[in-house]
Amino acid sequence: MNSKTESNTPVKTTHKNLPNKPPNPPEKTGGWFAKFLAFVEWLGNLLPHPVTLFALFCLFIILFSGIAEWLGISAQDPRPEGGGRVEGGVIEVVSLFSAEGLRRIVTGLVTNFTGFAPLGTVLVALLGVSVAEHSGLLSAGMRSLVMGASKRMVTLAIVFAGVVSNTASELGYVVLIPLAAMIFHSLGRHPLAGLAAAFAGVSAGYSANLFIGTVDPLLSGITQEAARLIDPAYEVGPEVNWFFMVISTFLIAILGTFVTEKIVEPRLGQYDESEASIDLGEQKIEPVSPQEKRGLKMAGLSFLILCAILALTIVPEWGVLRNQTTGEVAGSPFLKGVVVFIFITFAIPGFVYGKVVGTMKNDRDVIDAMSKSMGTMGLYIVLVFFAAQFVAFFKWSNLGTVMAIKGSILIQSLGLDGPIIFLFFIILCGMVNLSLGSASAQWAVTAPIFVPMLMLVGYAPETIQAAYRIGDSVTNVITPMMSYFGLILAMACRYKKDLGIGTLIATMLPYNIVFFVGWTLLFYLWVFVFGLPVGPGAATYYTP
Repeated sequence: MNSKTESNTPVKTTHKNLPNKPPNPPEKTGGWFAKFLAFVEWLGNLLPHPVTLFALFCLFIILFSGIAEWLGISAQDPRPEGGGRVEGGVIEVVSLFSAEGLRRIVTGLVTNFTGFAPLGTVLVALLGVSVAEHSGLLSAGMRSLVMGASKRMVTLAIVFAGVVSNTASELGYVVLIPLAAMIFHSLGRHPLAGLAAAFAGVSAGYSANLFIGTVDPLLSGITQEAARLIDPAYEVGPEVNWFFMVISTFLIAILGTFVTEKIVEPRLGQYDESEASIDLGEQKIEPVSPQEKRGLKMAGLSFLILCAILALTIVPEWGVLRNQTTGEVAGSPFLKGVVVFIFITFAIPGFVYGKVVGTMKNDRDVIDAMSKSMGTMGLYIVLVFFAAQFVAFFKWSNLGTVMAIKGSILIQSLGLDGPIIFLFFIILCGMVNLSLGSASAQWAVTAPIFVPMLMLVGYAPETIQAAYRIGDSVTNVITPMMSYFGLILAMACRYKKDLGIGTLIATMLPYNIVFFVGWTLLFYLWVFVFGLPVGPGAATYYTP
């Protein structure tokens, strides 16, 4: 899974489990900013575990729906013929705190879970990624990309590799970030600058990527469930943000390189090895071996063959995976089956690589790799169970639809229904992310409100999801609630033994600011100036 999906559900970060507290109180070392960061950490630590949070949300919806029905809360449905669901075009809140509500909850609990769109799609995609990860393909590819770069290009290669690493679970955190610090140190540069560059790519550039990974079906499934509060037949595929995420990869790589070399590295100054808490002479960078290089070549060849075969099913007009009714790519089995192709294009090259280098010999090794990855998904499955109930209860009670309608009316009355609304939406997502670090948990909470609301204003779910991904990504590097924050701090303390939370966040803040400005600007230019779709077949505007 990714750095923010549920194999890595955020853990509470406190001073007890972090190494080397700051030498001075925050108020002396960082002023108001340090106090703000301390407040964010305190606020985040007040939040219960995301699983508990969803369970509490479910109880709240049950109780609040009863109160709302008793108060007669309703909204005029703006959809044609009331969306075909409510007589007279009036949507009333339905109480789940009743005998009928209890019957519906009891009979729907299992199907809510098994029918929740992100569950199956994420698990299937992860099966393929797990083969490539456990065979060593992803690690070798990452090391080859970074260590093979010239001295002039090494920063760009590190940030770029960090963004791409999000396809493969925690690999960027565990492999690339410490590797980047060692590479910078070996080049006579400040190791913390290398660590910061990799951290920015992996975490602040979390949603950008060249490939469709496990996060895409995860978010699109939640978006689809939210969109169906307004349009019961609406479909959101994993590929709907792909175009925008590809161009974002290059933007983040360029911006990350600029911030590292022009802001962060000059600020850090010359590195003093006496500040390290380890013997830096013991650090070794393992180069890619000749056998690994051969494995990478063979895996790349198998990937190209797979791409050629898939192209034959979709590029020609007679392609068997085109839409057989219209003959178009839009709405085709190819796009609807993207998760299957994620599975295939990771699993087969992963096995080929493992076969060449000797990490995988037969089908049992492939099965073991898949089993190990599924074994890490227990927490994700538990979270999905409660998240699925939350989304279903929101839908049954009509609370999400009523809130969306009233919210859209408020937005229009304030004159904020133009593209400017996305600026406030991205900022809001970034602020929520400071305390609730899990991408899927945050989106499962906010999507049932904001997706229908912005659909009623006139924007398509695909565009709304793309904007959410910006806000959800850029603040990852400055929140102690991010699940790997403690690990990054521990790595940084190897090179600067007295480094504290405030110092690390202050180092990463320039990435946060520059990425927010640059990425938001790209979104506006891409969507509203050039009028380009955020993904294959993705609409920008929604018309009921």
